[in-house]
Amino acid sequence: MKILMVCLGNICRSPLAEGIMKQKIREAAFDWEVDSAGTGHWHAGQLPDRRSIIVAGQHGIDITDQRARQFQADDFERFDKIFVMDTQNLRDVLRHARSDGHRAKVELILDQTHPGQDRNVPDPYYDDDGFEEVFEMLDRACELFVARGDWST
Repeated sequence: MKILMVCLGNICRSPLAEGIMKQKIREAAFDWEVDSAGTGHWHAGQLPDRRSIIVAGQHGIDITDQRARQFQADDFERFDKIFVMDTQNLRDVLRHARSDGHRAKVELILDQTHPGQDRNVPDPYYDDDGFEEVFEMLDRACELFVARGDWST
């Protein structure tokens, strides 16, 4: 299984999601790959936001090996599952899809905890206090995905 986490700039939400999912799959002893990307290019090559690094570290997760990159159409070929953080990311990613198979790989990550409700992970970039809440949302969604056992959808 190869999973891609996507947000806007790839410095706040998707790096946290990548780090959390990596921790969950390590604990489950799965041989999966996880990466993250942003729909925008502004932060390409940069470390995750310092606040994401801090909140991840408070939960025993080191995300300082990550570097931001922009989502590319060929990511549909490289990944089995593409989790997006919000409905704008969903639209942006789906714009690159070339087939129904590509579209079927893309899902809002909070569909794991709230199926069919189109819930967004809020972007904490402008709210220093939002990072812990975002971590908790992503942690629960990743936990449920790993525990679910049906990764064909």
